[in-house]
Amino acid sequence: MHTHRSFHNPPALPHEVVVAVLERALGDRAYEFEAADALVGSALNDDDREFVEHWCVRVGTPAVAGSPLLGLAGLCLGHTARRFGRLSDESVALARSLSARAEADPSDVDGRALDGFDDVRSFLHLW
Repeated sequence: MHTHRSFHNPPALPHEVVVAVLERALGDRAYEFEAADALVGSALNDDDREFVEHWCVRVGTPAVAGSPLLGLAGLCLGHTARRFGRLSDESVALARSLSARAEADPSDVDGRALDGFDDVRSFLHLW
């Protein structure tokens, strides 16, 4: 049986909901799918750059190797760079690190981190 996956851009959720969802996912990998929607929705639609960056860094730093949240955090930093035209030094360093880890071992960090860092470099003019 073949299932079709559909692509959707999740909406930005209220900050308190995002925080609760992401905290829960950091403690229990069973909630990673829900966390992915919360993080992507924030990166694509939330107007508070500092909030989005904070949670990308929080999710992308302590996450367990092989967690899909690692690559997703890098991708979301790329979305944030595209939308706002800037990132903190900490966020740029994390995007670079996640990209390097993805290049070295895709089973550690998935390739979305590479796409995210490409966006960071492009939109922040880092070559």
